Amino acid sequence: MARHLLPVGLDFIETAPLRLVFAREVSASPGAVYRALAEDVEGWPQWFSAVTRARPAEAGADGPRREIRLKGGGRFLETIVSAEPDEVYAYRVDEANAPGVRALLEEWRITPVPGGARVQWTFAADGAALFLAGVKVGRSGLGRAFRDAVGNLERRLATAAA
Repeated sequence: MARHLLPVGLDFIETAPLRLVFAREVSASPGAVYRALAEDVEGWPQWFSAVTRARPAEAGADGPRREIRLKGGGRFLETIVSAEPDEVYAYRVDEANAPGVRALLEEWRITPVPGGARVQWTFAADGAALFLAGVKVGRSGLGRAFRDAVGNLERRLATAAA
């Protein structure tokens, strides 16, 4: 059953009770990374192995939305809260089937670096104590998933450019 989460704004990135931040540099341009994140939603499962399905959803009152399914059965309905080309792509989760979560916002920040881009992913959450403890325990797994996904994305973008 889907749970409705709090409709947090982009400022939640700074105020969330739990914030996890991961970063990795890639040889792809900021524009190519942004397009893969924001414009090729259905392509996410091809580079982010935790994602089994991603697709745009009917827009909500607060803007564009997308549906995400994860390995293990996680389902999310998200609203895009920031889409600044070549710089930031952020979304909040409006509905989830995960227990204990009250609010969740993810931000992908893209910064130019010599030879490519630095991709930073911030996972900001609030929830029951057990949920927050579980996320903290799973921090290394989330970090590994992020690094693997961005590495896969880098290879995919390099292949597309060739």
